Amino acid sequence: MKTLRFILGDQLNYKHSWFDHIDENTIFFIAETLEETGYVNHHIQKIIGFFMSMRSLADHLKNEGHQVIYYKIDDDQNQHNLEDNLNQIITNENIQKFEYQYPDEYRLDQKLKNFCDELNIETQAFDTEHFYTSREDVAEFFKGKKTMVMEYFYRNMRKKYDILMESDKQPEGGDWNFDKSNRKVWKGQHEIPEAKTFSHDVSEIYEVICNKDITFIGRIQPKSFEWPINREECLEVLNYFCNHLLIHFGDYEDAMHTEQKMLFHSRLSFAMNTKMLSPKEIINKAIETYYNRKDEIDISEIEGFVRQILGWREYMRGIYWKEMPKYEKLNTLENTNKLPDFYWTGKTKMNCMSHAINQSLDHAYAHHIQRLMITGNFALLNMTNPDEVDAWYLGVYMDAIQWVELTNTRGMSQFADGGIVATKPYVSSGSYINKMSNYCKSCHYKVSKKEGEDACPFNNLYWNFLHKKKAYFKDNPRMNMMLSVLNKMNKDTLEYHIKRAEDIIENPEKY
Repeated sequence: MKTLRFILGDQLNYKHSWFDHIDENTIFFIAETLEETGYVNHHIQKIIGFFMSMRSLADHLKNEGHQVIYYKIDDDQNQHNLEDNLNQIITNENIQKFEYQYPDEYRLDQKLKNFCDELNIETQAFDTEHFYTSREDVAEFFKGKKTMVMEYFYRNMRKKYDILMESDKQPEGGDWNFDKSNRKVWKGQHEIPEAKTFSHDVSEIYEVICNKDITFIGRIQPKSFEWPINREECLEVLNYFCNHLLIHFGDYEDAMHTEQKMLFHSRLSFAMNTKMLSPKEIINKAIETYYNRKDEIDISEIEGFVRQILGWREYMRGIYWKEMPKYEKLNTLENTNKLPDFYWTGKTKMNCMSHAINQSLDHAYAHHIQRLMITGNFALLNMTNPDEVDAWYLGVYMDAIQWVELTNTRGMSQFADGGIVATKPYVSSGSYINKMSNYCKSCHYKVSKKEGEDACPFNNLYWNFLHKKKAYFKDNPRMNMMLSVLNKMNKDTLEYHIKRAEDIIENPEKY
């Protein structure tokens, strides 16, 4: 039986059991298509990163002796459509069985299911062999519960997989969560080793993409592409993180600084979300490093790292599959405003926004607090339509695939899901930004001022947002304190906040 096995661009798992044996009757198919570059406006580095990584897996499989059909973006036979490409190969190669791995995006899952329903040959779907959990595990864990708090799921995962656990089933270090230790401000007190990056010349593929008139956002240096594009390079990034950055990761994972775009962050999310590395091997390597260096690496450093992967990453994927497809349309706060143009240019006098956005445009990267409490915070205070926010986040970041982007953006960042993921909206005035970064020191605006032309826009937007949306939060106990402050606010002060916030929203180019 001649079999066609289809591999998506985020299914680059070198260790998948599909590749354990060479079979002359099995063909693997991978394709770069306009369909995938066009469903959202992607960062140019993201497009090139995916294409180069896909090509690397194809070359690896060919070198191992597997039969591979690979369609490049400019190949004449490329139909640039999933169904047309597959039908073409099934016919040309006389395929008798079609196999694929379960997609992690709902739209592709539906597309492949529908495609298989129309085929008159045998079909079979396989697990990607990547995640700790199945699609349904999170829904099953929270079945019958009124809320879906990640912390309880995370603790269960720690127990289930015996990760950072003592022999008596108690958590290592005595606590499950050291989040309170993960909020230190970096002021240069610990030297940050230069990040592990690469310098690939991608001029050829960049020229092809430009010639194909593919629209994209962001910037690139084609002769020095810095991202890993194969498993070996991803392992280098992992080893570098464990050897040089893990020691201070937890302390400064929420910190931000104008001179340090990565701080102690691993930058492993692209490697994981393309599946070139698995979460299990990343966690195992990090824990091995921790146990070998317990005299210098604190439990709070490794726990903070494990929580992001074993906790949040698996939890967010489970929420995605539990709540889709309705989740991508949720807009509980009924926000409708436009995302300001400076999200695509970085041209704004707000230093925190300029730095976070320009970093994103330059490197297709920003760490989670920059995404949540700078660009995400402003978008929510701006009361932006979450469709526009989703499109920006899904396009601009290397690691953005809908299953992880949507839950983090529409859920945690924009509170558009009404509290499925987060128990309160993640909004703040300029004080939080000032506390966790040095952005405010060199800003055009003064974070301490709430009135006047040089007052920090976040201060006005924050109180305007609480005022405009207070009806949505009246029954939220975590919002009681700030709503109480709002209700006691001097009427003239509140009126000023509202008036200036409305001007910021209506005329963002001024700010």
